[in-house]
Amino acid sequence: MIRYIRTAKAADLSGVALLRLDFNTEDEWRLAATVPTVKLLAARADKVVIVSHRGRPDGKNNRKLSLRRDATLLGRRLGRPVTFMPHFRFAEIARMVRNAPRHSIFLLENIRFVKGEDTNDPKLARALAGLADYYVNDSFAVDHRANASTVAVTKFLPSYAGLEIEKEIAYLSGVLRRPQKPLVLIVGGAKAHDKLGVIEQFKSKAKAVLVGGGSANTLLALNGVDVGSSLVDRDKKDIAKLKKTLRHRNVILPVDWRMDNGRILDIGPKTSKIFVQRIASARTIIWSGPMGLIERKKFEHGNLAVAKAIAANRRAFSLTGGGETVAFLKKHKLDKKFSFISTGGGAFLEFLAGEKLPAIEALKRAR
Repeated sequence: MIRYIRTAKAADLSGVALLRLDFNTEDEWRLAATVPTVKLLAARADKVVIVSHRGRPDGKNNRKLSLRRDATLLGRRLGRPVTFMPHFRFAEIARMVRNAPRHSIFLLENIRFVKGEDTNDPKLARALAGLADYYVNDSFAVDHRANASTVAVTKFLPSYAGLEIEKEIAYLSGVLRRPQKPLVLIVGGAKAHDKLGVIEQFKSKAKAVLVGGGSANTLLALNGVDVGSSLVDRDKKDIAKLKKTLRHRNVILPVDWRMDNGRILDIGPKTSKIFVQRIASARTIIWSGPMGLIERKKFEHGNLAVAKAIAANRRAFSLTGGGETVAFLKKHKLDKKFSFISTGGGAFLEFLAGEKLPAIEALKRAR
């Protein structure tokens, strides 16, 4: 069973907390989502040491991916200073934490600057654990990866899930187990491969599976449609599964599209109308991945039509995730119209596909 900080005894949270967060977005939305957890621990814990990451520096120090600015941003949201630790001299960090005033908050430099993070190295995990009395994971977006700061660390400290992870598990599990029907699944994005698990999970539960973006290009090509030089997933290992997906009667592909230089870059107006009609009748809506090349305004029409249709359906429970989609919703001020926005991208998809996330499983096994 996972232990949650929301229901933990005050005495259990009184020591130094090692808190894993995820700041890996261009703006502050993931950081903002973890503020309630930081505030709770800042009030109950003796001190809080935050571990996070940005980008993929592959164990190398990269100034552009430093978390120094995140310490300032988090401090502003908390209304109190956050001390940034620019190095990984763990003995020195431990002394600073030990000698700091009660309720101090520290943010370590990008943990991915350290070799061993992405290989789940127990030595790195032990070093991190040496800074604290207990561990809290509130980094759902990276929980599909077995990292030292999300998995191995749970072997050395009493471990808990934060407030955001508790919400993620509750909402996503609810959709998996007891979705209100009719359910409509909307998938897009670049790779059809990434959506196979979710489509398979919901093939018998969904009234309709609406497919756009590069995912649709791949399925259209397998259906014999000439997609020109459009983005297509050509991994031979996925072909058999994708052809099987095409046989599902509830899978709805685009009937028209917008093109540029021989490439399909957006769903067309007829497809948008079909998708909007399906969305309007839904009682549960799951959306993952854009319908087109939303970085260019002329190819965001389909995505905007889908987003507005979901926002307009007030009777449905609407769920989405993924950095591109969330950024798009915020840009058009539609994010508050959704029932729940997951902080995860890959983790969001894998959880909904019924897969076990390594960091969540580690919390279940933790002492």
